[in-house]
Amino acid sequence: MGEVDETDAPELGLRERKKRQTRRRISDIATGLFMMRGFDNVTVADVARHADVSVNTVFNYFKTKEDLFFDRQGEVTEQAARALRGRAPGEPVVAVFRREFLDGLDRNSYQTAFHEGADVWAKTVRDSPALTARAREIGLEAQARVAGLLAEETGADPDDITPRIAAAMIFAAHWELIDDIQRRKLAGQSLAEMREAVYANARRVFDLLEQGLGDYAARPASDEADEK
Repeated sequence: MGEVDETDAPELGLRERKKRQTRRRISDIATGLFMMRGFDNVTVADVARHADVSVNTVFNYFKTKEDLFFDRQGEVTEQAARALRGRAPGEPVVAVFRREFLDGLDRNSYQTAFHEGADVWAKTVRDSPALTARAREIGLEAQARVAGLLAEETGADPDDITPRIAAAMIFAAHWELIDDIQRRKLAGQSLAEMREAVYANARRVFDLLEQGLGDYAARPASDEADEK
């Protein structure tokens, strides 16, 4: 999804700005430690000590250790909802997410993993069962949010699974595209080396979503003849 734009938020008071700065500082320090040492090798006490705050202060800002790493995922979920609600009249849902993803690639957005350091981030998550599980939960939360909005907008009956299926297909495509980028980075490819393939994959995937699988992977006639 697109980058979170905080310029539209109402002007914050001094106290709220300081709280936000403290939260971001703690999270930045924690993320640096996690990526350097590994998530499971860093304790909340380690984070507190490096941030020069108490453990209780850390938990005042973050409910769990995993939230220290995924500190902006709530914003990501809301960004997906805002993009959906703000689409142009007549613009289909897949077109919104196609535009958002391609724009993210253009900006080297962290939300597409198309940025320097994506390999370190991906390795940190993949090396930790706790982070892997939390990443999956966050993805499902965002998917459910979009499904709920689709159901509301279309007036779908509670028993109608169409909004849930549509959201699941969109997010599955999104996750696979990100996973492909991360795997390329982990394999040592630079952004320049993978750029053409990444853009082509994104367009191909969203084409499939817009047009349907149709005759994709239809069995060649020659295979049938060979068996006779």
